[in-house]
Amino acid sequence: MGLSSGESLHSTPSVVSRYYCGVSKKSAKIAGLIDGLRGHGFDAHYLGYFECFHRQLYYESHDVLEELWLADKHGPNGDFYKGLIQLAGAFVHLQKHLSPEYRKRMHRLRPAAALFRLAQANLSKYSARHEQLDVAATLALIEDWLNRLGAGKYEVNPFNEAAAPKLQLFGSEAT
Repeated sequence: MGLSSGESLHSTPSVVSRYYCGVSKKSAKIAGLIDGLRGHGFDAHYLGYFECFHRQLYYESHDVLEELWLADKHGPNGDFYKGLIQLAGAFVHLQKHLSPEYRKRMHRLRPAAALFRLAQANLSKYSARHEQLDVAATLALIEDWLNRLGAGKYEVNPFNEAAAPKLQLFGSEAT
């Protein structure tokens, strides 16, 4: 299902809801995460991404934005949303690497770097400020994390919950 003529993900908050009615088992959880974020000028899923990201809920921020991306992944913001999803995914790997149960099973630092690079490639297609995100600062953040991982030769996890990254979304109460 695509958008009908005249609909946009910004102007019609229910577009994603109609698209995913009964499709995603995650929808109820996501609805709870974005509750209260409607009516702030952007789709609640977009704002929910930042809300979750800033709370270090990287897996959830990935899921929240994925619903918006899947509804219109070939649209003008498809690669933008995909880049943000990949950015959150990179931090999921860094977080899980800190957990002893995951660290024993799988090394996650190189996959995190791969996702940072994919996010960088997708976000670099957009202007310095896109959808009120400071894309230039986000790209600098990605470069910094790639440098941190490289400096540790992909064996030292640079993630520290006390100094977790923040993304700058201009003009929003969600940041």
